[in-house]
Amino acid sequence: MDAFTKLEKRLRRDTAKAVTDFQLIEASDHVMVCLSGGKDSYTLLDMMLHLQRVAPIEFRITAVNLDQKQPGFPEEVLPTYCKRLGVAYHIVEEDTYSIVQEKIPAGQTTCGLCSRLRRGVLYRTADELGATKIALGHHADDLLETLLLNLFHGGSIKTMPAKLHADNGRNIVIRPLAYCRENLIEQYAAIKQYPIIPCTLCGSQPNLQRQAMKSLLATWEAENPERIASMLTALKNVTPSHLLDRSLFDFNANQRIGGEHTDSENNTNSDLGLPGAGAAQVDAVIQGVHPITFRAATTE
Repeated sequence: MDAFTKLEKRLRRDTAKAVTDFQLIEASDHVMVCLSGGKDSYTLLDMMLHLQRVAPIEFRITAVNLDQKQPGFPEEVLPTYCKRLGVAYHIVEEDTYSIVQEKIPAGQTTCGLCSRLRRGVLYRTADELGATKIALGHHADDLLETLLLNLFHGGSIKTMPAKLHADNGRNIVIRPLAYCRENLIEQYAAIKQYPIIPCTLCGSQPNLQRQAMKSLLATWEAENPERIASMLTALKNVTPSHLLDRSLFDFNANQRIGGEHTDSENNTNSDLGLPGAGAAQVDAVIQGVHPITFRAATTE
């Protein structure tokens, strides 16, 4: 077995395990795979198409890209790629770029507002398409970075869940790559020679706290690779009785307490780019986004 086959088998196995552990895909699902043009989303689409071929259930896939009208965005790359694969796709045109540029002061990070705008558009797109699941390409390293961001800057212990039921009662967000390591995805993407589209809006921002968390994790892994493996295991091994959250554990009765669900996955204020920005303020911006327009759609 050559190196690429082993790599592909590992990613497929980790994806299938996440899908099985969290019941991410069910019979007759219509999965909206969010395709940004980055290595993670291309790999996600590959893994989902493999699952569609081998799974004992039938489900549909539609690849969706949000064209945020960033200057120089190569509009034909993703349609050409999806046509070559024979994958149904939709391109959603929404000028969130101008909104972010208008609302975020110069020199501040844009990721928080940009991500919330994208989420609002993607939720609406899922409703338009009748999609039952929204698949995102976040991987294991993203989960750890988010955990550290919230721990160091948000005053909470939480990360991105593999499966998220939105508060609107309709949308379900899934992360099939939750068990996949970024370095393996990078290797896979390089071999596959995906037509990568760089994010010129946020990818070049040097002041992102997330980049600091990524560097920290890289340092820890270089010193002792077992640290990262232990951290990933810890995400599945939480003991509320040994923390200080009284909403999760009744220390007098010595028993767990059921908590309320929330679909909030906001970045911390340090990455929001809006000084003191609260959810209501950002939601108000989201409501101002123009209606969705589709172009170059294909059908299965």
